[in-house]
Amino acid sequence: MNPVRRRTIDALVIGAGHAGLAMSRVLGQRGIEHVVLERGEVAHSWRTHHWDSLRLLTPNWMTRLPGCAYQGDDPHGYMSTTEVAGFIAEYARRTDAPVHPHTTVLQVRAERDVYRVRTDQGDWHCRAVVLASGAFSRPNVPRLCELVPAGVEQLTPRTYRHPAQLAPGGVLIVGASATGVQLAQEIQRSGHPVTLAVGEHVRLPRVYRGLDIQWWMHAAGVLDQRIEDVDEPERARRVSSPQLVGTPECATLDLNVLRRIGVDAVGRLAGIRDRRAQFSGSLRNVCALADLKMNRLLDALDEWSLRNRSGHVPGPPERYAPTDTVASPRLGLALGPDVRTIVWATGFRPDHSWLRLPVFGRDGALQHDRGVVAPGLYVLGMPFLRRRKSSFIHGAEDDVRELAAHLMSHLDSTVPSSAPRLATAR
Repeated sequence: MNPVRRRTIDALVIGAGHAGLAMSRVLGQRGIEHVVLERGEVAHSWRTHHWDSLRLLTPNWMTRLPGCAYQGDDPHGYMSTTEVAGFIAEYARRTDAPVHPHTTVLQVRAERDVYRVRTDQGDWHCRAVVLASGAFSRPNVPRLCELVPAGVEQLTPRTYRHPAQLAPGGVLIVGASATGVQLAQEIQRSGHPVTLAVGEHVRLPRVYRGLDIQWWMHAAGVLDQRIEDVDEPERARRVSSPQLVGTPECATLDLNVLRRIGVDAVGRLAGIRDRRAQFSGSLRNVCALADLKMNRLLDALDEWSLRNRSGHVPGPPERYAPTDTVASPRLGLALGPDVRTIVWATGFRPDHSWLRLPVFGRDGALQHDRGVVAPGLYVLGMPFLRRRKSSFIHGAEDDVRELAAHLMSHLDSTVPSSAPRLATAR
């Protein structure tokens, strides 16, 4: 039997996506010896885990990492997944990141004064671990999926690629955030009748007063809002992604657009019984709430514009028609005759199943205080980790600089006889 390879390093980063590589860049600048472990190639998720037509929701000029900004000839366009993967891979090459590809992490444990990271390529001992494996590792499919009758295909945004793979007939898409509305538009246009089950959602225009809505959010400081400055931090971290799509036309995509092309919007999926999907009667209320929140945001952006006029004066304030809902949306749908496929666009969750440490809450979620999980243990890329922009590519830079400073302070203060204290963080 070959002996297990054990190597010692100051810090170890798990995941060679944009967040892990940003942390690697900052650690390298600070002279901290480290490695980056990746189960596949660099930017593995961007290469493998998305449907064909997906593009970023942020314009290209916002795509940047520490020491590297977008340099292409289409700053106001939206990168495809292939282009994002290429951008991240080039960043890894330019920064000479110490990536170990095709290395699967099997287990992370505390062992005396270090963390032991077990992989299929041998073990590592380190004093600090950064979890950068992503917040969107697994589709968050509800237990209702177990009640779907045989003969109805079930897909997620991980397994859906394009409309040609779908069986003939109707499609039920559950969830109306960015993913749900994009798939509803694409599938409806392909000739499949689509029903969209709508819960709470965030409605935004793609362009406001002549500028991308992300420009406004960035310039007005909305994306820089810190988690400690919001009233309900955990609720803020659960807010779904806004109804946006990246297209050359910079087109708005909301329920009104979908209704005009024939998508049937219904309320939240409440249950499945006797081979029928049952929908709540909440559609009108959740749409009115989304309209209200959108208009509050636009009011705030208008007020900011008045206070901060510069060389560029955007167009006049705009307001949009309320979400148009039918008086009596349907409350049920036959699964099989009316629906041959269900797409669960119900969000994602991270996968930290290999983490053998007492750092999870009662709901199974990783507990952390703005990215600090425990002494020497950190997480990156989670929604609203430290700022509203934390899960965006451009949001990694500020977070990694602050967490890298915390990590370096931990390394400086660690003494060999002290074991990591793993009480749940605030």
